[in-house]
Parts: sequence; structure tokens; C-alpha cells
Amino acid sequence: MPAVKRASSTESDTELSGSTTTLKERTWDVVVWDDPVTPMKVVVVIFKRVFGYSDNKSTQLMLEVHHKGRSVVWEGTRSRAERYCAQLQAAGLLASVEEGS
Repeated sequence: MPAVKRASSTESDTELSGSTTTLKERTWDVVVWDDPVTPMKVVVVIFKRVFGYSDNKSTQLMLEVHHKGRSVVWEGTRSRAERYCAQLQAAGLLASVEEGS
């Protein structure tokens, strides 16, 4: 039977410590969808209240929703994204959470 070569503990430790793997936490997007009911000014007010965005940023996001049909309005951890989504839905907006890119 052929002899099996075993790696010494120093060889395997070197291999493990030589490879550095960084685990990046996945991000989640809060998406707001266009709807024909909610007035644009109301959407701006909701973005300001929920996220604390400036009037300018809230208006830009609202216009993106209006012209493109959707906008990623926030990205981060899943639990926080779900809370923001629930707040937006409670305010009457069509919102969802998607896995980020």
C-alpha cells in the first residue's frame, strides 16, 4: 500500500493563514414602486419623515419613482430594510425589500 503524505500542522496552518477571506454582509434594498394614487408631494413628505432625507433628496427619489416606475430608496441590513418597508407601506406607499447587488 502506498504511503499517504500527511501535511504537518505548520504546513496547513500556513495555508490557512495565507488565504484571507473577507465575508461581506449582504445588503438589502428598499424599493418604492410607482402608484397612480399617492400625490407626489405626499411621497416627498413620507421619505423625509421615514428616512430623515432632505427635501432635495426626497424630491429626487420621488421623481425617480414617478419616471422610472421604481426607486431604491435605502440599502442596508435586512432587518432595518424590513422595518423601513413596513413604515412606507403603513404610510400608503407600494414598497418591497429586495436582495441588494
